[in-house]
Amino acid sequence: MSMDLFQLETFVAVAEERSFSRAAARLHRTQPAVSQVIRRLEEGVGERLFERSSRDAVLTAAGEALLEYARKMLNLREEAGQALSELRQLHRGVLNLAANEHTCLCLLPLLDEFRRANPLLKVAVHRSLASRVADSVLMHEVEMGVVSFRPPGTEVNSIVIYRDQLAFVVNREHPLARREQVSIRDLGGENFIAHNVPSPQREKVIEAFERLNTPLRMGVELPSLEAIKRFVELGNGVALVPRLTVEPELESGRLVQVRAPELQFERHLRLVHRRHASLSHAAAQFLRTVEAYARQNGEPYSYEAEREM
Repeated sequence: MSMDLFQLETFVAVAEERSFSRAAARLHRTQPAVSQVIRRLEEGVGERLFERSSRDAVLTAAGEALLEYARKMLNLREEAGQALSELRQLHRGVLNLAANEHTCLCLLPLLDEFRRANPLLKVAVHRSLASRVADSVLMHEVEMGVVSFRPPGTEVNSIVIYRDQLAFVVNREHPLARREQVSIRDLGGENFIAHNVPSPQREKVIEAFERLNTPLRMGVELPSLEAIKRFVELGNGVALVPRLTVEPELESGRLVQVRAPELQFERHLRLVHRRHASLSHAAAQFLRTVEAYARQNGEPYSYEAEREM
């Protein structure tokens, strides 16, 4: 069985007008052209759709059966067109992003702005290891992702959207809490509560201690930043964590940040997406939201597209 939407549209017009000539006028075509379309449709379905003995366009039983489905298919075409129109106007659709527990935090004010402007659009942030985010974007599992290091290669666009830094934090009862500043050499006897996921920042910290011939004692490794903060609060050691993740504890006084200039590594959080892909309307609007938010609020937010490496 062979048919297309143009043939069905012509068929429905003839059936509703009960006339080939009136259908031709409705479709702005000639009557012979309409008759030819109907003949091709009949050849495709293998059935006569109109009685040839009648002067009017009277449907056969096969024509009556097809008419209902033809109308449904034309209605689906209209519905699909309306859905695409609504998507262009951001009335529906999904924005899919990938982030980890750290980078997700910088998204929250941006998503708040985005949702206020587009309340009917769904947002899904998928948890991912930082090392997997770029791969998830390239595999079309998500459209965008946030990472704390610049992905290698040239297959993704990278935009710096937030500038964070490592914070050296201690329990408020810790002896170092009363110090304004410490050096790496002051920390050789401290027990560091560490994240057990490898990262470029972790390697920088290890290298800094090695460079100054100071032991780095990582007596406890935990699977999440939240667990690390809670453990330090209990007085079990000290930690280096992204400042973004510890701001509530610093404001409440549950933890204290001590300046450690040799360990103040800046972390640029980047929004990445496929370089040669057309962004969905939702994703393009999200980029505009990020840019506007950075322009209005300034540091630590930014909108700085990075050039290819």
